[in-house]
Amino acid sequence: MGKVTLAKTAGFCFGVRRAVEMVYTEADKGKKVVTLGSIIHNDQVVSDLEKRGVSVIEESVLSDESVDLTGVTVVIRSHGVSKSVYEKLRQKKCEVVDSTCPFVKKIHDIVQKHAREGYDIVIVGSREHPEVQGTLGWCLPQGDVLPGSKVPGPAGTVVETEAEMEAFRPSNREKKVCVVAQTTFNYKKFKDLVEIISKKGYDIIAVNTICNATAERQQEASELAAQSDAMIVIGGKNSSNSRKLFEISKNQCENTYFIQTLEDLDTSCIESSASLGITAGASTPKNIIQEVLTACQKKEVLENY
Repeated sequence: MGKVTLAKTAGFCFGVRRAVEMVYTEADKGKKVVTLGSIIHNDQVVSDLEKRGVSVIEESVLSDESVDLTGVTVVIRSHGVSKSVYEKLRQKKCEVVDSTCPFVKKIHDIVQKHAREGYDIVIVGSREHPEVQGTLGWCLPQGDVLPGSKVPGPAGTVVETEAEMEAFRPSNREKKVCVVAQTTFNYKKFKDLVEIISKKGYDIIAVNTICNATAERQQEASELAAQSDAMIVIGGKNSSNSRKLFEISKNQCENTYFIQTLEDLDTSCIESSASLGITAGASTPKNIIQEVLTACQKKEVLENY
């Protein structure tokens, strides 16, 4: 194996680091702490928090009247939640620690404002992703109605593909549409989808809400993969942004491999590579990245000895 290069942007982004630190801070207080869904898409971090007494509950629990959360600290993860979830938490009389990423909060504000103004909301992203699900809950704020109307404002529509964007039609007569993106969505795909809807003649407001760190990470992965004979992407199996890094890298470098930890790495696949690039998703801890990097560097030293 030849040169090994680690991407500068690999690992925790600001929002994930902030959320994880907030959970550990609460756990150290000795209280009963639960997270609303896994705090990040990384099994190792979730497992470590479990050892510290932090458990995971799902949003569906909040609708169960038999579940008592009085005195429990509930942490909202960086992905954010819908407006209705905040009300359910208030009714449960629990302590709420909100670690929603500020960039996600910004999207909630944008879609809520424009939904109230009569715009149809289009969210470009993965419809099953928790961030997108949370954002949908701000497109149709519970109890909110349009001026002069007796019914709630327009709900959001999630678009993932070109075919779905081609098929989209606004529900309001003015054909007003506000387009936003999941913070970790592929920037190039977002631009392509916005271009499609822009040609339809609607009254469009398109806001690029992809996190700058995500865009930089994707750009660096693309450039590094193009310069490498093999590429390793480290991330959780359920991590959307890690999967996107894999797709981007695979487009530039056929020998791209997705792993969660060092245990998943088959060094025989990369040992003949003259150059190896390594990147990692926003939910990958530094210690996991370092383990993979060290193993590859040792392989490089041994083969050149």
